[in-house]
Amino acid sequence: MTTETAPLGTKVQNQELTVLGALKANMRDYGLLLALILIMLFFQYFTAGVLFKPVNLTNIILQNSYIIVMALGMLLVIVAGHIDLSVGSVSGFVGALAAMLMVGWRFPPEFAFLANPIVAGAICLVVGAAIGAAQGYLIAYHRIPSFIVTLAGMLIFKGLSLALLAGKSVGPFPAEFQLLSAGFIPDVIGPTVLSPAVVAVPASDGVAAVAAVPAVALHTTTMVLAIVAVVAMVFFAIRGRARRQARGYENEPFVLFVAKNLVIAALVLFFAYMLATYKGLPNVLVVMGILIAAFVFITKRMTFGRRIYALGGNLKAAALSGIKTERMTFYVFAIMGALAALAGMIYAARLNSATPKAGQGLELDVIAAVFIGGASALGGVGAVAGAVIGAFILGVMNNGMSIMGINIDLQQMIKGVVLLAAVFFDLYNKNRS
Repeated sequence: MTTETAPLGTKVQNQELTVLGALKANMRDYGLLLALILIMLFFQYFTAGVLFKPVNLTNIILQNSYIIVMALGMLLVIVAGHIDLSVGSVSGFVGALAAMLMVGWRFPPEFAFLANPIVAGAICLVVGAAIGAAQGYLIAYHRIPSFIVTLAGMLIFKGLSLALLAGKSVGPFPAEFQLLSAGFIPDVIGPTVLSPAVVAVPASDGVAAVAAVPAVALHTTTMVLAIVAVVAMVFFAIRGRARRQARGYENEPFVLFVAKNLVIAALVLFFAYMLATYKGLPNVLVVMGILIAAFVFITKRMTFGRRIYALGGNLKAAALSGIKTERMTFYVFAIMGALAALAGMIYAARLNSATPKAGQGLELDVIAAVFIGGASALGGVGAVAGAVIGAFILGVMNNGMSIMGINIDLQQMIKGVVLLAAVFFDLYNKNRS
């Protein structure tokens, strides 16, 4: 059997899928985005327009920020073929540690710097990474199943949180620490005031009534950042498409490519406008954006990310190809621990206190978000965008059902059905392909 290669200088023939073929090939990605849009429109209608109010959109971001932060790390863990049940308890323990460092413990003058929010935050991140690394060491080098190790970790750090806080809440936090979750970016450019307008509103008797639309002060910095983000997104999408064409890979139809990017850009600008009419971008959204961009780069552009997918796709093949599988597993759990620590601090800053029950059950929402986002329980499959969209699907459902007054027991059942349907849909698409 011989292998023929095209001579140098030969032009590679570009291939472009049909619209139907592209939709079938990317059913998971398009289906997730469409599901999020439909769920939001559904709750926007049944909450009488409350869902899209700027205050409520800001609340959705704040309420789900720590879930999204941990979902990024959980994506790597699941793609690598493992699971982490301890993230909720670790986040609660780190939040308790932050509270004791800044509020609970009284340090002598020479160690008073430990109570500084920045120093305490750095210590908490290191502690979280160390916890994840310790669990990763047991999983990677001693071959103990991740389910067992992290289940033990969940129980251990749940108990340590209770012991550290002595069963009581500790707070409030310094104002600087609260800015992590409750603060907004300053409007360095200055507000933009949209002039008031007068519009005609049809009346039931056929006579048009006149209504005045009040002036709106926009957070200009938020809009500028949103426009820059959209331009960057479109630029990288166009460059990626051009690279695929140059290498002869299959591309989605140009019409579908344009439509997809227009929809995403419109959504980003719409939500940015809604936030700009309130207080602007929350600080935690900026943190989330930086983390999401970093993890997209890691998973799509770095060798480290590709090795994680190889690790989950076929462990033996990855080892035979020269990948240090134990080291990769160790790093993945260390990253998960650091993100759990960051999420714990965000959660504590939002509540303005550390409570003994903080973080309990969060691991279930985090894992559900990743699976709803299209990750495979067998490893090797998953995307950052999917995990983020999955987290927002859960967040919008929680927020919308709460506004509608649906009982918490029914909310849990509905979320369970959604999770099961997402996994079933994923398996159905795999079997068809």
